[in-house]
Amino acid sequence: MTTATLPPEAQQVIAQLQTFQQQLQATLLQKETLTVQKIEIEKALEELEKTEEKENVYKIVGPVLVKTKKEKLVNELKEKLEEIEVRIKSLEKVAKKLEEKIQEKQEKLRSFFEGTTSSAAQ
Repeated sequence: MTTATLPPEAQQVIAQLQTFQQQLQATLLQKETLTVQKIEIEKALEELEKTEEKENVYKIVGPVLVKTKKEKLVNELKEKLEEIEVRIKSLEKVAKKLEEKIQEKQEKLRSFFEGTTSSAAQ
């Protein structure tokens, strides 16, 4: 059975399934990007912990390195880390809901095909 011979209802379920799968893929990609940023910030914080208060620290602002105070930079990084963690949790919730929707659509398709194969066998 090709997509052209499927009833409109089944074609609609397949289209929704594909949309949910694309959304899930995009969500997981965003989560992966944020996870990499989180790891980079954690490593930066580890390195800053090793530095003395009197040592010069710098941050990148556009194409320029700017001298800043260690305490201020640590606070900025911790704040950014917190934001990223919240966004990751949010994306995890979205991904879970999408996975549930995908499973629901797959079950609907499965029952649809089981219904058509059993009626075709009769």
